[in-house]
Amino acid sequence: MCRSIKTLRPPVLPEQATEEDFHAAALQYVRKVSGFRAPAAHNKEVFERAVEEITEATRVLLEGLEVRGTAKP
Repeated sequence: MCRSIKTLRPPVLPEQATEEDFHAAALQYVRKVSGFRAPAAHNKEVFERAVEEITEATRVLLEGLEVRGTAKP
């Protein structure tokens, strides 16, 4: 679906994913789903709220995943 969204979990991403990584992935997702690269002024608030909520959901997901063969910090 969103080819520009990269996998953020080890071992695919060798270093720890950052807040910027989470935000970038969320932004790409919202852009793809909404069909807008940048929202019009009247949609800006809902667009940005969606990005923030998806950023948080991404953080929760990655913090909760257990990847076999890797030690959890």
